Amino acid sequence: MKIVLMADNRKTELLVNFCIAYKHLLSKHQLIAAYNTAKLLRDAVSLDISGLSVDYESGSEQLASRAEFDEIDAVIYLRDGRLGNNNKNSDLLNVCDINNIPYSTNIATAEMLILAIDQGDLDYRSWNKSSAG
Repeated sequence: MKIVLMADNRKTELLVNFCIAYKHLLSKHQLIAAYNTAKLLRDAVSLDISGLSVDYESGSEQLASRAEFDEIDAVIYLRDGRLGNNNKNSDLLNVCDINNIPYSTNIATAEMLILAIDQGDLDYRSWNKSSAG
């Protein structure tokens, strides 16, 4: 599965800790993040993660485009709810809603999502792709 990993600035350390805790599950999948996040996770957790070589906002637009074409299977985006109206990634989340791509925006749902992926609860995503192609 292709899993996007991203976090607001105040949640970056939490994302690193999440990846450390679930490294054995995450390492089974293709991971994608913005360049700086990918570099941080590679250095801190030794995960194989593809980094988008663009800044944060255009990276979010690029991810939204990938989601629109069903090239992403799940998104873990740890948001900082204290930032108020956080619209910089709303396009990505809206496309996920439209295309039925599961996403999490806090640590509790991130844990539920990664465990569901590991249990095969999202295998239907790859079945749909193989039957469409």
